[in-house]
Amino acid sequence: MNRTATIERITGETKISLTLNLDGNGKCAVENPIGFFDHLLTSFCKHGLFDLSGKIEGDLNVDQHHTIEDTGIVLGQCFAKALGDCAGIFRSGSFLYPMDESLLRAAVDFGGRPFLVCNAELSGIPLVSVQDGKQGTFQTDCFDDFWNGFVQGAKCNLHLDTIRGRSDHHKMEGLFKAAARAIRSAVEIDARRGTAIPSTKGVIV
Repeated sequence: MNRTATIERITGETKISLTLNLDGNGKCAVENPIGFFDHLLTSFCKHGLFDLSGKIEGDLNVDQHHTIEDTGIVLGQCFAKALGDCAGIFRSGSFLYPMDESLLRAAVDFGGRPFLVCNAELSGIPLVSVQDGKQGTFQTDCFDDFWNGFVQGAKCNLHLDTIRGRSDHHKMEGLFKAAARAIRSAVEIDARRGTAIPSTKGVIV
């Protein structure tokens, strides 16, 4: 079964092209101009065992919002396209991820209706970094924007919660890892289900 998808989104604000393989090895090869965002996507791929490649460009002269949100939309659309009618998958999944002083939780359902609950408990203070060729900060207020774009594109509902924690870095990274593991569980093939649609409706809408 070939569960891959390529989506390109071009607007007056961003140009984003991503290729996703749901059944990969965890390789992230995305040209990403924002250093910490690159770290988050790499962690997502590594822990979800998704392969992701492509290029992200955006109007960073304005701020990071358009670039980060549109990346979430495109990644979500890749999941929706790769999953098709969702036949044979588990559909839902959850994961509790500990990261040093932080404890993070994610739960997801690819049920066709987008909804996000994000209680990341972030400070709102940007993270600052120095990295050659990369944007030197990460706007923490864009964290929710990414996941809101993702659920709209993927047509899933997603709950993200920081149960406890101090470091914004750990909270965001841990939530990306928790989401990756929850999504991985949801999109895996259920051998007992065969080719049946995982819904009493007979269709995911």
